[in-house]
Amino acid sequence: MIKGRVINKIQGFYYVDDGTEQHECRLRGVLKRKDKKDNCVVGDYVEISEDNFIMNVFERKNIINRPLVANIDYLVIQFAAKDPEIELDRLNNLILNSIYHKISPIVVINKTDLLSEDEKEELTEKLSYLKNIDIPLFLVSTLKNENIHKVKEIIKGKTTAFGGPSGVGKSSILNIIQNKKELAVGETSKRLKAGKHTTRDSNLIALSEGGYVIDTPGFSSLELPPIENAEELVSLFKEFTFEEGYCKFLDCCHINEPGCVIKEKVMQGKISKIRYDFYKKVYEKLKNERWNRYEKY
Repeated sequence: MIKGRVINKIQGFYYVDDGTEQHECRLRGVLKRKDKKDNCVVGDYVEISEDNFIMNVFERKNIINRPLVANIDYLVIQFAAKDPEIELDRLNNLILNSIYHKISPIVVINKTDLLSEDEKEELTEKLSYLKNIDIPLFLVSTLKNENIHKVKEIIKGKTTAFGGPSGVGKSSILNIIQNKKELAVGETSKRLKAGKHTTRDSNLIALSEGGYVIDTPGFSSLELPPIENAEELVSLFKEFTFEEGYCKFLDCCHINEPGCVIKEKVMQGKISKIRYDFYKKVYEKLKNERWNRYEKY
């Protein structure tokens, strides 16, 4: 048996990299079940036979369904400082999905060459809450190749997905990180203030210094993850965990209950109001659209 990793999938063929060469493979046995889309996906570690059939898929670190990829270490959540403007709810939604799927998020803000120094300081302050939840923030410019090396260093040897709205320079930053120009680069639609889609497939791209990057178009507008209840939702907000102090009610949802420590921390400025407002929106959406079949939220 040969061990390798699925780096691409095209019309039923799986391309497996064993570290020295790539193999064009098909599935064999139970893995061929057509009713299971996730039996073998891009990012999987697999065993293949000498005649290029995938025989076994190893246990995954994680898997996401849209796009369908597995075993991701980092999600670089990329937005533009301008053109298009940063949507904080979308940013926090990508963070929420990343943490839910046990992927470490990194936030990258491109096009900082469009900002004055005062505007950069204002942006840094606006996103200062990221530091409190241990999410790295990088302000970069692909036009001037500023601070891209910092992103490159942190993802070295890892498998990193890139997500965010179209038109924020994901293809440009990937080209710089790879030292190649293999990905199509699109222009921002001035009329819609949104970008034209330039990436079509999810595939792993090997980096010369080790690791892989994956450009994942489905990460641009993820739905809320399948969170089952309020307790699970709270667990995905790291800033809601304190070593001291408890809410008055053990089952506090941190919305309207009296004696809520979380609401108190928000008023004291110890928890970001941006994050808390996003939490409330997610709670209400999940409660009304998914949890309403249960008696207790």
